[in-house]
Amino acid sequence: MSSTGTTARVLSGGPVAERILSEVAEGVSGLRAVGVTPALATVLVGDDDASAGYIRIKQRQAAELGFASPHVRLSGSASQADLHAVLADFNADRGVHGVLVQYPVPGQLDYDRALQVLDPDKDVDGLHPVNMGRLALGLPGPLPCTPAGIEALLAFHQVPVAGREVVVLGRGATLGRPLAMLLAQKRPTANAAVTVVHTGVADWPRYTRRAEILVAAAGVPGIVRPEHVRPGAVVVGGGVRYEGRRLLPDVDESCAEVAGAITPRVGGVGPTTVAMLFRNALEAARRSTGVA
Repeated sequence: MSSTGTTARVLSGGPVAERILSEVAEGVSGLRAVGVTPALATVLVGDDDASAGYIRIKQRQAAELGFASPHVRLSGSASQADLHAVLADFNADRGVHGVLVQYPVPGQLDYDRALQVLDPDKDVDGLHPVNMGRLALGLPGPLPCTPAGIEALLAFHQVPVAGREVVVLGRGATLGRPLAMLLAQKRPTANAAVTVVHTGVADWPRYTRRAEILVAAAGVPGIVRPEHVRPGAVVVGGGVRYEGRRLLPDVDESCAEVAGAITPRVGGVGPTTVAMLFRNALEAARRSTGVA
């Protein structure tokens, strides 16, 4: 670890994602060799340019990996029933192994209700209540992509986690809470002492300053500053907010002057999240077809 005043080691997500996606591509080839084409379906509601762009990126990645990628686009005025009908069709289609509903959805729709309609075994985001329950109990199932990507990133960069004090700033259902459960589990790349704190705690910096590994997951731009970081700590920026297409991370870049290792503003957790999405899709296809 570096000391105060030096520049932190950069924990890039790109090489981690490349390794994961290489393994996924090999798995897809194995499935296709026995006549199974894994399929990741996507659903986009509305005309948001950024969301449409993210779908195109995922479809392009699916094609490169050898996935089929059926897609349904609903109008911005679509009803909850319209969205549920699309998901019911994908649930019933045995040729579709994973389904992704691009978030956010228009204001008249309830994303969480739609998620509950989806077959949990086709939930590649790992956020269905059944899959969150599986995570809590340590049962097999798709893991939430960003938490799983963070665990993989730390392991790839040989950051010890077992037995160390991890503080997660943020308690959201997509990152903070599942990450805490994941890193507390008994595995070589986890098994940590995990504390979850949030902005509703007036003195939250008291907790972050003692963390050996600090994960920012609050979704509040620039909330973590150097004075909130223990010198030499590992800092992972998981939470972000967008202004249009401009990414605003939770971790101020000046934290690199204090941290021992830190994820970059761009190219840290993002690539690993996408890679885990495709790993979940591959595993869904394997479970569905019974092909190891």
